[in-house]
Amino acid sequence: RAELSKLPHYYMALSKMRLTGLVVTTTLAGYAIAPGVFDPGVLALTMLGTGLTSCAANALNQFLEVPYDSQMNRTKNRVLVRGVLSPLHAVAFAAASGTLGLSLLAFGVNPATAWLGAANLGLYVGCYTPLKRCSIVNTWLGSLVGAIPPMMGWAAATGSLNHPVWVLGALLYSWQFPHFNALSWNLRPDYSRAGYRMMSVTHPELCRAVALRHSMALLLLCSVAAPLADLTTWTFAVDTLPLNAYLLFRAWRFYREPDSATSRTLFRLSLVYLPLLMLLMFLSKRRRKTEGAKQTEV
Repeated sequence: RAELSKLPHYYMALSKMRLTGLVVTTTLAGYAIAPGVFDPGVLALTMLGTGLTSCAANALNQFLEVPYDSQMNRTKNRVLVRGVLSPLHAVAFAAASGTLGLSLLAFGVNPATAWLGAANLGLYVGCYTPLKRCSIVNTWLGSLVGAIPPMMGWAAATGSLNHPVWVLGALLYSWQFPHFNALSWNLRPDYSRAGYRMMSVTHPELCRAVALRHSMALLLLCSVAAPLADLTTWTFAVDTLPLNAYLLFRAWRFYREPDSATSRTLFRLSLVYLPLLMLLMFLSKRRRKTEGAKQTEV
């Protein structure tokens, strides 16, 4: 039976707070980049609803993966593996978090954002999690899950999913590959032991090639697609060129000389790359006439 005083700590572990923090941050970035007048109330509800929905997804993921987490060094101390929370307790927490989170998005923000949140919860728990033991397709599906939060932020700000937001989603989708493929390279023994079908384990050359391809894709998305879609001005293409060139160089090194050093360097770069990209995108965002007019009225 869990100690009451430690429940907040256990719930944070069950929610994978670092991952949830990343999800909320990219949602915030999507809201900030979107056209429209800043509404602190809507933004707060968006972040809270998204965070709670992410907590639910991560709790259900851990509930489903207890037998496999117990075989991996980096997950064998999770709360459900150690038995400090019961499976029923974890599912109840997930149900409460998911219901509250999606309700906040649906009734406090707008239906489009809530539908995206519900779809992401379903994709992560119902598709990505079981596919990890069946097919390397799980990586592409997991990248789709990572691409949706900034689209939720955009939908919260605008109430729609017009064409610029798809470029924003594509940027986050492509970023997942150099980020996760580099991370998974040094976790191959763990993944293999638990029976996970990860590219780094079953198709190591493809793992490196896909990371390189999507690093190239990021360069094209930033240099061409984002300005053409009116997501950003053309200064964004110029400002992000050194950042993308360095990411591409590190992905190339990982592809040509795959080892723990090159993979770790690429992974660490991906952690710096994303916030820098979001900042540059915000500074170069395309300001619509309606946005400017409303700000003038205020």
